[in-house]
Amino acid sequence: MKKSALTILFLTMFLVMLSLGVILPHLAYYAEELGASATQIGFLISIYSAMKLIFAPVWGRLSDQHGRRPAILIGLVGNAGALVLFGAVKSLPWLFIARGLSGVFSAAILPTVMAYVADVTTEEDRGKGMGLMGAAMGLGFIAGPGIGGIIGSHSLPFFLAGGLSVATFCFALILLPESLRLTEPPDTQEAIISPWSAMNHPLTPLFLVAFFSAFIFSGLETILPLAIKDRLNYGAKELGVMLVIMGTFIALLQGSVLGKLINAFGEFKLIIIGLLLNAVGLALLPWPKTLVTLTLWLSIAGVGNQIIRPTNASWISKQTQFGQGAAIGVMDAFLSLGRVLGPPFAGKLYTPETFQISCWIAAGILVAVAACLFYPLRRIGQ
Repeated sequence: MKKSALTILFLTMFLVMLSLGVILPHLAYYAEELGASATQIGFLISIYSAMKLIFAPVWGRLSDQHGRRPAILIGLVGNAGALVLFGAVKSLPWLFIARGLSGVFSAAILPTVMAYVADVTTEEDRGKGMGLMGAAMGLGFIAGPGIGGIIGSHSLPFFLAGGLSVATFCFALILLPESLRLTEPPDTQEAIISPWSAMNHPLTPLFLVAFFSAFIFSGLETILPLAIKDRLNYGAKELGVMLVIMGTFIALLQGSVLGKLINAFGEFKLIIIGLLLNAVGLALLPWPKTLVTLTLWLSIAGVGNQIIRPTNASWISKQTQFGQGAAIGVMDAFLSLGRVLGPPFAGKLYTPETFQISCWIAAGILVAVAACLFYPLRRIGQ
């Protein structure tokens, strides 16, 4: 395992997620200020993921052919421009355009980073490397929402996020080396390009786990700011506190424990545990009347959800026989498909009165996914 490359990549991922985390407490409220309904907010969130759904496999294959570094750098500078545009516009159509552009360029970053980790780690260290990237994401979500939550303006955080993305681009441009041996031609014949062509693949259960985990949690992310405002009179500050605490738990898990757990118990058991933890947190989420208990149940759901992505990426990279970038790009496309469908679905159904039953239904779906995919997941690699 190339520790120096992973250290640089860790810092890059931290800065990327810091810029994303800064805007989280404000996205729904900013759109609401410009006249967006709950359904429109759902579509605004989902258009970001729709672009990632389309472009993640494309960026993944391009990174297999031309290198990880160019894809990451293009993604960073493009996302910076999209974030600044989002903060500058004052109409809903332009918000949708800016959010869509952010999705196009973000699709180049996260799956390529995971493929980079696969390039520079052995199978034994793969889980540790993926967990390290998960920890960077968690730390970014600790600092980002904390910073964003104390900013009074709902548009200013997007300019700050754009500046952070530019700074990350400069950092990666100077320090991040190429991980892929471009002298070795990629096996493009076996590369999966479209998520639909993956539906009959041996790794389909892992892709479905990615889809359902993202579908449920993105729906929660859409309606939670509205629910805590309508039910408890909380706002961006309280939401920022909740996300900081949840991010702390996630960073501690992924940075120091997850890799060891993968090596000790295997990816299969951890994915099942992640689905069930997510379900437990969601089932308990409607009950709290205080910020402390609400944050605790959200953290349980968040930890369960965030166990899944790096564990999934680790397992896919070990099992796949095609390009690492294309494989993880397809996984990211399934995640994005879940995030396309989850927000508008949740936004359409949301009222303060239906929040409780919505959380219980979401928890039931995750339990059903764990039960239905138990044996298909168990057979992977056998």
